[in-house]
Amino acid sequence: MMPSAANSDAVAVARAAAQWLALVESGAATADDHIRLQHWRSSSAHHEQTWQRAQQLRQRFAGLPTELAMAALDRPDLARRAAIKRALGIAALVPATWLLSRQLPLDVWTADLHTAIGEQKTVRLADGSLLQLNTDSAVNVDLGKRAVTVLRGEIALKVPGATPLTLHLPVGRVLLSRSEVCVRLNEQSCQVSVLSGVVQLQALAGAELLLREGQQVSLTATGAGPVSSFDASRPSWRDGVLLAENQPLGDFLRELRRFRPGLLRWEPELEQLRVTGSFRLDNTDNVLQLLAATLPVEVQARTRYWVTLVPRKNMA
Repeated sequence: MMPSAANSDAVAVARAAAQWLALVESGAATADDHIRLQHWRSSSAHHEQTWQRAQQLRQRFAGLPTELAMAALDRPDLARRAAIKRALGIAALVPATWLLSRQLPLDVWTADLHTAIGEQKTVRLADGSLLQLNTDSAVNVDLGKRAVTVLRGEIALKVPGATPLTLHLPVGRVLLSRSEVCVRLNEQSCQVSVLSGVVQLQALAGAELLLREGQQVSLTATGAGPVSSFDASRPSWRDGVLLAENQPLGDFLRELRRFRPGLLRWEPELEQLRVTGSFRLDNTDNVLQLLAATLPVEVQARTRYWVTLVPRKNMA
């Protein structure tokens, strides 16, 4: 079967994004290159979304030897161009993996509603239900069938009416009316938290379970884990806030990375430093600066999209 024009365009845009990313990460991009990249990104919402997802996928390919290209900065032009060519060769493999892998399936690209990395969205559905999408999330909505299908990421859904609405998940479903839930897709499970009311859960191959306000559970395809409690009134991503209470810095940064395009890395010895506070998600640069001001860490930024946290050096 011949690929559709839409799919062909998606492949072309994905390939362009991968090549731009390789050039930027090689360290050899000029000021004119960055201007042209910005023009390419701003010329189309599709380009910008593709760029954001390319950077996310690049994080998952962290083992690729980008340092090889970075080392070319101090070499003569011929060697420098050869290093860039190698980097672009690596990037040429990205689009096929990207478009065909489970990490970024095509149904996410064609979802009714979706958000880029760092973006959050609130939508009032035609039936009065309130749908909130967290960073890097995607859903399909079919109110005719009273259904919302979560394809990726994390959402909150409030259904004020008595007519039930089914929330379809990769591992099962949630039936809700006059209630509000938050669901987050993980690799092999989904965390379901009830913010108000009572909802009915069912795994693909498991028994039904009622979950009440202030309760949460991890749902897999074969069943539900232990039910635990949480404070439904606490601020969360729905309020644009990331909370931490004596949390290991590594865990905090892994969560923060979901809201930040580009590469965010840190030295292993920083993993167990402790973080406490309430952090606004609308400016993750400020969050990093707050960490540097309150913890023995330094923020090293090659660009806004390539940041590393390292232990602070003692000033003698």
